[in-house]
Amino acid sequence: GRHRKAGAASETCRRLAAEYQGHETRGSRACERGAPPAKGEIVRIGSGYDLHRFGPGDHVMLGGVRIAHDRGLVAHSDGDVVLHALMDALLGAAGAGDIGQHFPDTDARWAGADSRALLREVGRLIASRGFVIANCDVTLVAEAPRIAGHREAMCANIAADLGLERGRVNVKATTAEGLGALGRREGIAAHAVVLLLAGDSA
Repeated sequence: GRHRKAGAASETCRRLAAEYQGHETRGSRACERGAPPAKGEIVRIGSGYDLHRFGPGDHVMLGGVRIAHDRGLVAHSDGDVVLHALMDALLGAAGAGDIGQHFPDTDARWAGADSRALLREVGRLIASRGFVIANCDVTLVAEAPRIAGHREAMCANIAADLGLERGRVNVKATTAEGLGALGRREGIAAHAVVLLLAGDSA
C-alpha cells in the first residue's frame, strides 16, 4: 500500500540523485534560500514563463544555443527565454522564489550573464535543498526563428547543466498563429514545467 509506494519513490529519488553529477551545496548568497521537502512529500510541480521583445542584434540565445536571426532580444542578461522559464519553474517547485529575486536585473553582476551559468546555479540550489529533477518540459512560442535544427543541442545543454539523462529533458516549439504581439513577431516567449522528487528527507 502506501508504505510500498513511498519506498519505491524513495528508491527512485536515490537513483535520480546518483545521476546528478558534481552538484555543489555551496552557491552564491542569492541561492541560499529555498524550501526543503516537507515530511511525507514525494513530488513537487513547478511552472515558469518568460518573454522578451525583439530589438537590435544578429542572433538570439535559446536553450544555450546561439541562433542567427535578423534581430536580437532586449534583456539584462542574454535573454534566453528557454532557460529563464526553466529556472523559474525549478525555483517555483522548490518554493525558492523566482529568477528576479536570485538574479535581479538591477544588479550589474548579471548584465549580459550567460544563462547556462545561472541554470547551473539554480541546479545546485535544487540539489542542496534535497530535491532531484525527474523531468522538465519547455515550450517555445515564436514565429521565428525556427528551432527544429537546434532542439537537440538545447536539450543536451540543459541535461548537461542540470546533470540529467538526456531523456529527462524536452524542448518543443509552436507559433502564435499570427495572433497578438508574438504573432506579430514582436518577441519570443517560453513556458516550462518541471517535476521534482523529494530525497530521503521526505
